Amino acid sequence: MATLNCNEAGLPLQTDVRPVYSKNIDDLRKEEYPMLKDTVYLDHAAVTPYPKSLIEQSSRNLMQNLFGNPHSNSTSSQLSMRHIEDVRLRALRFLKADPDSFDLVFVANATAGIKLVMEAFREQPGGFWYGYHKDAHTSLIGMREAASEQRCFHHDEEVVDWMRALSTGSCRTSCHDAQHGLFAYPAQSNLNGRRLPLSWPGRLRSSHQSFTSNIYSLLDAAALLSTSPLDLSNHSQAPDYTVFSFYKTFGFPDLGALIIRKGSALPFASRKYFGGGTVESVTCTNEGWYTRKEDSIHEQLEDGTLPIHSIVALGTAFDVHQKLFGSLERISTHTSFLANRLYETLSSLRHANGLPVCTIYKDRSSSYQDASTQGPIVAFNIRHSNGEWASNAEVEKLAAIRNIQFRTGGLCNPGGIASLLGLEPEEIRRNYFAGRRCDNENDIHQGHPTGAIRLSIGAMSNMEDITTVVHFMEEFFVDGQCQPRPSAGLSGSKVDFYVETVTVYPIKSCGSWQIPRGMAWDIRPEGLAWDREWCLIHQGTRAALSQKRIPRMALLRPTIDFEGGVLRVRFDGILPPSLPDELTIPLSLNSASFQDPMSTSSCPSRVCGDAVSAYTYTSPEIAAFFTAALSTPCTLARYPPHPSTSRHSKLHLQSPKPRTPPETLRSEQQPVPGAFPPTPPPSPPLPDVTTPAQTLPILLSNESPILTISRSSLNHLNQTIVQNSSHAKPAEASVFRANIILAQSDPTATPVPYDEDEWSSLRILASSSSSTSSSSTSTSTCPNAPSTADTSLDVLAPCRRCQMVCIDQTTAERSEEPFVTLAKTRRLEGDGQKVFFGVHCALKREAGGGRKTIRVGDRVLPVRKGEYGG
Repeated sequence: MATLNCNEAGLPLQTDVRPVYSKNIDDLRKEEYPMLKDTVYLDHAAVTPYPKSLIEQSSRNLMQNLFGNPHSNSTSSQLSMRHIEDVRLRALRFLKADPDSFDLVFVANATAGIKLVMEAFREQPGGFWYGYHKDAHTSLIGMREAASEQRCFHHDEEVVDWMRALSTGSCRTSCHDAQHGLFAYPAQSNLNGRRLPLSWPGRLRSSHQSFTSNIYSLLDAAALLSTSPLDLSNHSQAPDYTVFSFYKTFGFPDLGALIIRKGSALPFASRKYFGGGTVESVTCTNEGWYTRKEDSIHEQLEDGTLPIHSIVALGTAFDVHQKLFGSLERISTHTSFLANRLYETLSSLRHANGLPVCTIYKDRSSSYQDASTQGPIVAFNIRHSNGEWASNAEVEKLAAIRNIQFRTGGLCNPGGIASLLGLEPEEIRRNYFAGRRCDNENDIHQGHPTGAIRLSIGAMSNMEDITTVVHFMEEFFVDGQCQPRPSAGLSGSKVDFYVETVTVYPIKSCGSWQIPRGMAWDIRPEGLAWDREWCLIHQGTRAALSQKRIPRMALLRPTIDFEGGVLRVRFDGILPPSLPDELTIPLSLNSASFQDPMSTSSCPSRVCGDAVSAYTYTSPEIAAFFTAALSTPCTLARYPPHPSTSRHSKLHLQSPKPRTPPETLRSEQQPVPGAFPPTPPPSPPLPDVTTPAQTLPILLSNESPILTISRSSLNHLNQTIVQNSSHAKPAEASVFRANIILAQSDPTATPVPYDEDEWSSLRILASSSSSTSSSSTSTSTCPNAPSTADTSLDVLAPCRRCQMVCIDQTTAERSEEPFVTLAKTRRLEGDGQKVFFGVHCALKREAGGGRKTIRVGDRVLPVRKGEYGG
């Protein structure tokens, strides 16, 4: 192999255009990208990490210089202006754009540049015709809403035919009727990395027909410029408008640009809005006179004060990038090598039955060995050996455990996704109304995926990233590597169980409170009494907080004090001295029991995607306590049981129903503080297996009223964890956050793990008269005696699990288990083969009604599917 001349990073010089990997990039990564330690980051198409030296040098520059508002003549202002114009020129030269032929407008990002072009064309007399390629980013597609006529080009050949028709005068499209037209497309698909022809703008312009002189071209270069150069040196062949984001190339600063070919600036003359810095003079009277600046295009379009410090940092970014990597050409050879290796390796993965593991979405015209046709992105979906598609949400959960980061979903490329997955417009609409969203877990619909997995490579990606991802795929998704799922315990005889523990979680996603032994606990249609009746909501978004994002929530320990009629909350951590060690919240909803400032207000909040009208505590002391504990601006909210409760089981997607206004709720008679009322308050209808999902009310739980797990299943899981790794610790039952734990009645009998997979219902036998009860205690402050009739629960479905089970509920620390072992042993067939452990339950509709209770020690008889009553 010929000797390569390399830059500081060891990347090959421009003279060698073959895909080549440099081992020296590993040393550079350790020095410049400490945030990537022990992390595989493959989402460079979204944003690439910034080098340490860029942040350090930018900080020094800002500390050593005073940069003023450029709309002034002071020394600091002139320093800013000089830096801005120097950086503007450097940005043009970065793309080899002659400043005599091009101007650059600083914008927030590529989308802001697209919007600026849209505003100019929207003001054209008679409107404008708009054409765009199906591989366009959502931001390009959005421009069609401002056009008088629009057309989507579904194939490259369709674009070529259209341009040929324009050049011959045979085009009879609506673009003839509009005075102006705009054709937009991406230089590189942000979905699968395929690169589109850069010759189209020149070809469009070269048409000699007069009616095409007003059809302009807009190139979205954001994805391309993350790892590849763009040459605008030939202004006659260049796009009229080019948009991109600097942070996709450098990681920092958060800034974008719109490059305008000066010969194509006419449409911007129709733009009506003006802001500070874009006009020479303006009157504020009714005559409405003003005159724009005319020295340059950017002066007319950069409204208000520019982001001075970001532009100054951009100058530093150019210096650091050149020092570390030399040029985008050199980055392109490095990333092309890694992309080709990733593509070939994923393509070669096979199940034991010979079926491919990955379905890779590569355009037939592109090649990973040719950087002119393919960028460093691999988009794919995973299929199990039985042909079922893997849920991308499940893939992403497992990747998070292994600290591998990439992107899944629709990827802001609706046309590309629809084309690659074969989704028709009507099907996309049906998926939406069925509850499928780009960012939720319902990504398999009628057996087909609705999104894709995208791995995108960047300048500092290395071979270890590729091998780690491949090993991840082999460990979890190649059949023959994963252990078979234990079969349900179908013994010849019935297996009895008893209630080992009963647990409620008064505040959603916070610590648990176990029901004392001997205390009978109410079971209601919406779940166990006092379970997940409160939640913590972000003070800005009003969305409910979760341990998935804030593990410290596990350290908030609530207890229910019936004697005092309050919920007590302690934080098992350090709080500021000014805050109390314990917070007390009244159990009563009677507004008269709240003293100022312990008042409540009803505001819309979001819980698991549902809009709910919850009581929000306005007390500054409450907000300060929880905000300090979690280092997140939040406060407490309450969603008590009510007949018109608007949340229902997530086992079937349903639209929320209107909830009775809190004012109505306040006017109703409330129970004595802390009491289990002798006559339970009205509740929604009890569920029946034949009734639709909306009759399964829930408060603030994720999916169902009650969650149950089996001690036998947990023991089996822990045996598997210990057998597979000498370093892994057995999982505590608390990580599964179950309401009920059932254990086999006969400790000498053979364990039957995962027997719950075959249950259809549970019968909780009524406690005998000799059983311990708390009925001797005053009913005004404690529960009544246990129910005298049996209680039955419907088993609704297995419980889908996520990486939240890896959070230790005592320390709030994360680990890999038990989710890793569950993923290898408990992925059930159907619906993307998600990971399951435990079962969802709900109170069964039964004749006679009356109060239903459960307590520790109660005997439980499961009814299996197919049995009488099952």
